[in-house]
Amino acid sequence: MDRRISGLSAAEKLPSQVRGMFARIAPRYDLMNRLMTGGMDVRWRREVVQRAALRPNASVLDLGTGTGDLARETLTQFPQARVAAADFTLEMMRVGRKNGALNFSAADALSLPFQDNSFDAVISGFLMRNVTDAQKALQEQRRVIKPGGRIVVLDTTRPKKNILSPFIKFHMHVIIPFVGGILSGMRDAYEYLPDTTENFFTAEELSVRMTAVGFRRVQFKRLMFGTIAIHWGEK
Repeated sequence: MDRRISGLSAAEKLPSQVRGMFARIAPRYDLMNRLMTGGMDVRWRREVVQRAALRPNASVLDLGTGTGDLARETLTQFPQARVAAADFTLEMMRVGRKNGALNFSAADALSLPFQDNSFDAVISGFLMRNVTDAQKALQEQRRVIKPGGRIVVLDTTRPKKNILSPFIKFHMHVIIPFVGGILSGMRDAYEYLPDTTENFFTAEELSVRMTAVGFRRVQFKRLMFGTIAIHWGEK
């Protein structure tokens, strides 16, 4: 792996570097998500779908779907929904196909291959911290959402300093890279992931950006000692 990816901000990362990193960790991606979050990511994805306020036959885009966990959760809650699972890393989607059939599509979050007003909701899990232009990604999501539809974003957020800050930092910069290195052989990838958390927006800052591109009624909820947030808003 190219060590240059560690410590880079979203604006500094090359798409090819990010794509290559996720391709390499794809076989262990779901396992590491469970371990890093103590299994809480399953509950968070369930809440993301609930926050989307879907109708039974809604059209949904799971953007940055990875192996498709969030798309599958959508279909668990709404079996009649029409779900497009889109990502720009083919290897992640190949791994996801082994867990059941989904409507996977190759897509760049900065230039979505979908028409205006195509979806009742666009949902994402741990996508936004990896895009090189957050404003453009939000604009594209708003473009493809139908009027009155919703965006729901699950991602990391810079935690506010508190008594737990040293323990959170230790977990992010020591435990996660150590375990990730053992399980995947890609320690650099799991040094990059904590770095993106610290370089990403606070929950408040992301909310401001969502409002700036035209979403209304934007709200968020912090989780896991303030290191994770779910954001939602309407077009």
